[in-house]
Amino acid sequence: MLSKSQISLIKSLQHKKFRREHQLFVVEGYKSVAEFITSPYSIQTLFYTPAIAAKLPKIPKKLNFQEITVAELEKITGLTTPQDALALVQVPDYTPVVLENIKQKFTLVLDGIQDPGNLGTIIRTADWFGIENIICSTDTVDAYNPKVVQATMGSLARVKVHYTTLTDLLTTLPLPIYGALLNGKNIYTTNFGEEGLIVMGNEGNGLRPDIEQLISEAITIPRVGNAESLNVGIATALFCSELNRKRYK
Repeated sequence: MLSKSQISLIKSLQHKKFRREHQLFVVEGYKSVAEFITSPYSIQTLFYTPAIAAKLPKIPKKLNFQEITVAELEKITGLTTPQDALALVQVPDYTPVVLENIKQKFTLVLDGIQDPGNLGTIIRTADWFGIENIICSTDTVDAYNPKVVQATMGSLARVKVHYTTLTDLLTTLPLPIYGALLNGKNIYTTNFGEEGLIVMGNEGNGLRPDIEQLISEAITIPRVGNAESLNVGIATALFCSELNRKRYK
């Protein structure tokens, strides 16, 4: 049976302030929870309903399990339709980004991404294309926001998301910096080489001027139709796909 203090804690984790305070975030749905169980993440408590009890012996880790009723799950879920499992997961303490961890590969850099769905899509896309790290500006939406976590469909368990002051970082890393801009070199004719940073800008304003000044090469996805712009999640997917395609040439 859930205690009042447990209910209060779990509901508080919908807010960034309390996620920071408790260093915990919520993952919902058995499939997503299973991704974190088999990852390096540390799970504090796994709450589950009788409907998935039979699956639990298949989980390889020793965890703090707590069976709850559907009615109790409805009290703590952040979803319109509650899933059968909810986990409290510890926020990882990633070390600062260093060159050794990102050289000879491509890394996404996000400047002021605000929409949780967009960040979730970008994390899931990074996972699909084997991108291990995403570096975010400090004002990018929290990767442990429940809406972001849900949108990643478990991919957050495999992609490290770092937050830092981008101007400080970009001036110290000796890597090519490619920026997604409306006026730039055609992405389909660009030789990206074997490593670099791919910088994607805010949904409405693009890259900030101080970040744009640090770009080694501006890259654009050529427009054929009449749309004003591309969703940043879609644009990021196109960049990742193009980087991947060139590996097979």
